[in-house]
Amino acid sequence: MNKPLAYRMRPKSIDTIVGQAHLVGENKIIWRMVKARQLSSMILYGPPGIGKTSIASAIAGSTKYAFRTLNAATDKKKDLEIVVEEAKMSGTVILLLDEVHRLDKPKQDFLLPHLENGRIVLIGATTENPYISIHPAIRSRAQIFELKPLTHSDIQTALRRAINDEENGLGNFSLTVEENVLEYFASATQGDLRSALNALELAVKSTAPNEDGSIVITKEIAEECLQKKSLTHDKDGDAHYNAISAFQKSIRGSDVHAALHYLARLIEAGELKVIIRRLIVTAYEDIGLANPAGVARVVTAAEAAEKIGFPEARIPLANAVIEMCLSPKSNSAISAVDSALQDVRNGLSGDIPAHLKDAHYQGAKELGSGVNYKYPHNHEDHWIKQQYLPDSIKSKKYYEPSETSKFENALKNQLARYDNK
Repeated sequence: MNKPLAYRMRPKSIDTIVGQAHLVGENKIIWRMVKARQLSSMILYGPPGIGKTSIASAIAGSTKYAFRTLNAATDKKKDLEIVVEEAKMSGTVILLLDEVHRLDKPKQDFLLPHLENGRIVLIGATTENPYISIHPAIRSRAQIFELKPLTHSDIQTALRRAINDEENGLGNFSLTVEENVLEYFASATQGDLRSALNALELAVKSTAPNEDGSIVITKEIAEECLQKKSLTHDKDGDAHYNAISAFQKSIRGSDVHAALHYLARLIEAGELKVIIRRLIVTAYEDIGLANPAGVARVVTAAEAAEKIGFPEARIPLANAVIEMCLSPKSNSAISAVDSALQDVRNGLSGDIPAHLKDAHYQGAKELGSGVNYKYPHNHEDHWIKQQYLPDSIKSKKYYEPSETSKFENALKNQLARYDNK
């Protein structure tokens, strides 16, 4: 069975890697390691299809060390033992361990001594943040390198290389690729070179040649072969949490265009529950008392979106996001409660004043509980001055009103009235 184009086009030397110039460019860290043949174990992390396996393959090709590939999730300890035995017999082996974040403790314990004595040079590949997902014992024995998403130019360079390569690519076909096809592949695959290469190969091999044997790849053919590339968005990985973070920060920063972009990413990933939760949290955290009516409208929009589901849910969600971005902002409520929480956690509490204590049980009066409590509704304006905080913190002030809206200005004025009475 023929191997896929993406597999055949994997670089065989460090100098032929596409992208990742910050790691493999001349005089950069991995380039220097390879040229000096001073390899250390490393963890490569980033989205799928951007070159983790290619870098490992190129390192092996450039150094002429044996190269083996295993998967931490599916391959067993016995498979690791075979690689280690090979290393004992022939010297250094470069082991690409895919999904390294799923390496269990027995495999890890077996592998560690061989990493330390240099028999195995581990190149762990993962889409998840290694600082969170990988055990410290492995992490401490490896350098961690983050791979960057490939640019459209990087992907087009790799596609042209595949089109012209007669040994491993498509160079033996009489091939014409229309001008906008490579740009389409580069943009629609969202940085996944593997998907772009394999879609190109499918387009070529599924298109009937003309009478002269030539094959013409149009954008329509490309679209059929690629279909729809799913947004790179692992629900347990960085892409997920980064999109959520950027979404809320864009709303907080009043950038309606950026907020809509990140909303679209989350919609495309089907994250309705995540969007709803984040919108409600953001409404109360960042809009807050500056626009309570707007907060209520966000909750209503979120409830509507949940009831109707995608694709129509995008409409109330967009309404909510636009209003939130352009609304006045206030974080006074979250700042107030967090300040109070910090005091409680630091032991600043004290005894509740006696007149506020529960007085519904027999004997409470003898204990002084509830005695001398002043019922506000019996007084003018339903307010009477009395102490509510414990003695040790009776002068504490937690709520500091913002002045971003008429509503919170009114709260500020009312607070000042009570404080000054």
